[in-house]
Amino acid sequence: MLQVQFIRQNKELVLERLGIKNFKEPGIVDEVLALDDQRKKLTLDYDETQAQINTASKEIGKLMASGDKAAAEARKQDVAALKQALGPINESLIATEKLLHDTLVKLPNLPGPKVPAGKTPEDNLEIRSGGTKPVLHAKAVPHWDLTKQYDLIDFELGNKITGSGFPVYKNRGARLQRALISYFLDFNTANGYTEVLPPYMVNEASAYGTGQLPDKEGQMYFVTEDNFYLIPTAEVPVTNIYRDEILKEAELPVKMTAYTPCFRREAGSYGKDVRGLNRLHQFEKVELVQLVKPEQSYEVLEEMVNHVEKLIQSLGLPYRILLLCGGDMGFASAQTYDFEVYSAAQDKWLEVSSVSNFETYQTNRMKIRYKDENGKNQLVHSLNGSSLALPRILACLLENNQTENGILLPEVLHRYFGADRI
Repeated sequence: MLQVQFIRQNKELVLERLGIKNFKEPGIVDEVLALDDQRKKLTLDYDETQAQINTASKEIGKLMASGDKAAAEARKQDVAALKQALGPINESLIATEKLLHDTLVKLPNLPGPKVPAGKTPEDNLEIRSGGTKPVLHAKAVPHWDLTKQYDLIDFELGNKITGSGFPVYKNRGARLQRALISYFLDFNTANGYTEVLPPYMVNEASAYGTGQLPDKEGQMYFVTEDNFYLIPTAEVPVTNIYRDEILKEAELPVKMTAYTPCFRREAGSYGKDVRGLNRLHQFEKVELVQLVKPEQSYEVLEEMVNHVEKLIQSLGLPYRILLLCGGDMGFASAQTYDFEVYSAAQDKWLEVSSVSNFETYQTNRMKIRYKDENGKNQLVHSLNGSSLALPRILACLLENNQTENGILLPEVLHRYFGADRI
């Protein structure tokens, strides 16, 4: 959530950056400032009225002590009238503060200075690429055929048990999934991340804290009886670990990694882009989250990008890194890099990771702060990234490494999987 003071002091900058993000309702900025003016006036009226009540109450005590009961009774009547006036002022103040908050959360995070203008994925900038696209044998097939051929994943069975987008991993498919999860977690913890295993459902406050509410409620599964949301990513519960906490400066950076299943409704998804593992309603992902001092967050963002890049390189997959344009970024992000790996059998690039800096957008909502060297409480910056999302990684590993005599596996997975091929 943006801070009102920053908006007031930098209105033109805010409007310019919202334009980069292609935000369609810039008038909300003026609504926020008008509501803040109204809030300040009501706060002043409330404080002045309360001060008059306090002054009159002290006078009543002095008048009673001096024996001037008539004057004391008159001042009591004044206090009663002031208290009666105070109630509506307080009600208006509470209502205005709520409306200000509800209006403020409609504004997305501002894109950082490096974010390019643009409206669609075609406007994203390729930063760099790596790996070599494989040349497949003549009988090569997409992963949805490979998983059937080698009895790795049963999409029809998942459809029977639950519905489309909920596959059942079987035999060596389940083992490979577990191998990838273990390898990703070990890779992350070896690089200083602390592993956590969070809940898979969160309350409304947690979903609000990371920006899923009120922006993405249509993409989340909701448990109506308990008012819980199934998590769309481990980012939500993991970042909320420090909600309403004040960290010591020496505790920063906080580096966490977590494996969780993820649940997304993906409303409106259809066609060839959702076939097989390309887009699921339930999938597995290993996540990175960092909480850092503000002046370090963009340096840390690049470090996280390098970390994910090394992980993809270790799997031997051809990849490219994209800096997202303003129109293709998430609501809460200030800057995002996407990683895509090349799917040889489908002849297309598939997104497997996003690494983002949210600056103070999330931490302002969650009140995650640290005490600086001057003893002043400051908001930390939050960052997160996929390290990695499994379905498309698995799809590309199967497709790119298929041979006429089986599917070869990257060397880093041999000890986790227990063999060098399927």
